Amino acid sequence: MAAPQNKHVYHNVHALRGGKPELGDIALNDYHLVFRFPPESAAITADSESKKLVKQVWFAFHIISHCTLRPTTPSSGVPSSIRIRFRDFTYVSFNFPDDKQARDAFEFIRSRTCRLGSIDHLLAFHYKPPPGSPENKINGWDLYDARAEFKRQGISEKSPDIGWRITTINKDYVFSPTYPAVLAVPSKISDSTLKYASSFRSRARIPTLSYLHPVNNCSITRSSQPFVGLRLNRSIQDERLVGACFSASVDSPDTNTPVMVERSASSSHVDLSADSVDIDMSSSETERIRMEDELIAGANTQQYDEKTGKRLVYGAQQHNLIVDARPAINSYAMQAIGKGSENMDYYRFAKKVFLNIDNIHVMRDSLDKVINAIKDADVSPFPPNRDLLAKSKWLKHIGGILDGSAIIARQVGIQHSHVLIHCSDGWDRTSQLSALAQLMLDPYYRTIEGFIVLVEKEWLSFGHMFQLRSGHMSHENWFNVDSDALAGTTIRPGESEGRGDAIENAFASAKRFWNKSVGGDHGNKDAKDASSPEAEEGSAVDEAKLGPAPITEGQATKLSDVSPVFQQFLDATYQLVRQHPTQFEFNERFLRRLLYHVYSCQYGTFLFNNERQRHEAKLRERTRSVWGYFLSRRQEFTNEQYDPTIDDHTKGRERLIFPRQGEVRWWYQLFNRTDDEMNGALNASAATAERVAAYAAENATNTASGSNETKFDPPALTASQSVLTGVETAHEALTPETRTTASFNRSASTGGIPGAFGALQDRLTGLSIGPGMFGSGGGIGGGSSSVGRTRGGSGSDEHDGPDDGLTGKPKDVTAPLGDDGEGGQEMKSLD
Repeated sequence: MAAPQNKHVYHNVHALRGGKPELGDIALNDYHLVFRFPPESAAITADSESKKLVKQVWFAFHIISHCTLRPTTPSSGVPSSIRIRFRDFTYVSFNFPDDKQARDAFEFIRSRTCRLGSIDHLLAFHYKPPPGSPENKINGWDLYDARAEFKRQGISEKSPDIGWRITTINKDYVFSPTYPAVLAVPSKISDSTLKYASSFRSRARIPTLSYLHPVNNCSITRSSQPFVGLRLNRSIQDERLVGACFSASVDSPDTNTPVMVERSASSSHVDLSADSVDIDMSSSETERIRMEDELIAGANTQQYDEKTGKRLVYGAQQHNLIVDARPAINSYAMQAIGKGSENMDYYRFAKKVFLNIDNIHVMRDSLDKVINAIKDADVSPFPPNRDLLAKSKWLKHIGGILDGSAIIARQVGIQHSHVLIHCSDGWDRTSQLSALAQLMLDPYYRTIEGFIVLVEKEWLSFGHMFQLRSGHMSHENWFNVDSDALAGTTIRPGESEGRGDAIENAFASAKRFWNKSVGGDHGNKDAKDASSPEAEEGSAVDEAKLGPAPITEGQATKLSDVSPVFQQFLDATYQLVRQHPTQFEFNERFLRRLLYHVYSCQYGTFLFNNERQRHEAKLRERTRSVWGYFLSRRQEFTNEQYDPTIDDHTKGRERLIFPRQGEVRWWYQLFNRTDDEMNGALNASAATAERVAAYAAENATNTASGSNETKFDPPALTASQSVLTGVETAHEALTPETRTTASFNRSASTGGIPGAFGALQDRLTGLSIGPGMFGSGGGIGGGSSSVGRTRGGSGSDEHDGPDDGLTGKPKDVTAPLGDDGEGGQEMKSLD
């Protein structure tokens, strides 16, 4: 890509990050804000060549999450400023020497984000890697092919029939506009039956195959909610289709012995109770893992039924599941508008569970509260507010998603059963659960290429609405003007303005300078119109005078549609990578950069909302794929600890992996903070619990050895909660007076009685144990370079464009966007 032409340049601007200012220039082009400043080495060197060196940090306009202009009058003695929060949790304030410059810059940025009018004006349609870049040699669009992936799973037109077939019923996207063109369905179900069944599922998103286990041929299928309604409607064709999905591969691939399938009770209120699971879910996590390892390792051992004498296939006593990701009460509420959840009287071959995962609005509010806790990262070196972090319930939501995914993975990988997943429309929570379960089941998806295929298959092809959920077209509400200073308000360091949300008074004694409440992205504040003070004085930006361009129909950002669904998936993946560091080929930074490019709009991969829209927009011909970026820099994103060996008899090399709920932690690198700042209290709590558990174990050993010494015997502890604590049944939801509320620290016992471990962890989590260090967070753009604070993690010395901070050792790079197209490079001259 040729060097973008700068439209505006402003000199002597102070950038404030973590309370530390840098003096430099701002250059604005059509897609980036570029802050240029001399590195520290040049400031202390008298050499003329050194003084010409300049460090550049590039900020893509479309990763802006919130932008506030604070104009001031010359008599106030306070510079006008622009304060920006980015989607990668970077916070920067720019203080201008002239109020008109600040206004012009603000209006230009707004015109290049929320006033584009059409998605065709995004960077992706204009970006090309620099000549000679390794990225030019890789066409990321070729990496995923649906037929090739199904063939890898053993399904193709030329392969022997294993119960599934490829259908082209949606080849023109008429059958289901939000589904992929290539679908896999049971062989015994005709396209005619599919057409009839489609009318019973929301948006014709019928049950279709996502994953077929290579060892036991059990399946994960996905769909949308059924049209049950208040009259409890049914569809014979849908029942046949779901039944066929649950019996398509009933025979084990290595034997002709019929599988003995147990039929489930007829009820929509059935939960995965302990007596319906071969592994005792009331046992401790350690014991449960031991039992699972033994079962997996002995899977090839011939066993026989004591009554019939027939050979048994391990896991053949199936407990097929229909997994509704929603809270049960939510699904029942949907019946009022003709939708809802399956009436299990007609699906007797399965049981149903409700996972109690909240909707997009709850998740959006949760992230807003996290932002509330860390929002002063530009003007303050103080650590985040741990009380606000806890109140956000973000980790609880991540744990619940992992919990539900583990249920699915256990049913398929351990119980050798089939699972159908759906939420409402089947493109948010369904994608999270299906993708994470496959990540736990299949080592292929834990490779770099495999993870790319997983994202393409479960998220992009099945219609997760990236454009709406990510807010690619931005919104006027994300650009605010704080004109209080023009009315005579004086803001002094240390004061809180206190005009936004009530929560915004956190760190009141530490706030400095222009601390306008930025709250959540989705507040009710409208952007200022032409009657506002900034418009009265005029602007040099022509685009601002024209006002917002008309938005192409269907492309406008709706605040109620924006939600961090995909970010939660990446966060849950991070938890698995952190807990199983040798079983993933990609590293933490791979996940962080992937989230950055979801918002950057530099590549076409995540534009639009479904496969049909991308096909019609000809993105393959008009834009670059983000996968070329990652594959051309493979070494940067490879986990050095990765061990591809699969051996179910060796701990740490098993095919199946599961999350450990007690080890869920904040993804501190993403939030540009240190491990101690974000996880200090959690780590301290876990360490204390470990000591208590060790004490209890020692006491038990002494008691067993016949010791006469009297010792305090604490209550029995569990290493972590059962995976089933995330499950909510309809019966439980409708009978709250008898329901035991699931919580992170609940005992794993079947009675749900809180254990000492949970109570102790609850108390310790509320304390501010392990205060964080002073200093600002990681580098600009969510990177891992250190700026005034020591970062933990493996990537603490990385520098790669938007990951770089405002300080650091300069590099001698001459291309404006460099080979990685990210910026953050230093130039030999300001021109």
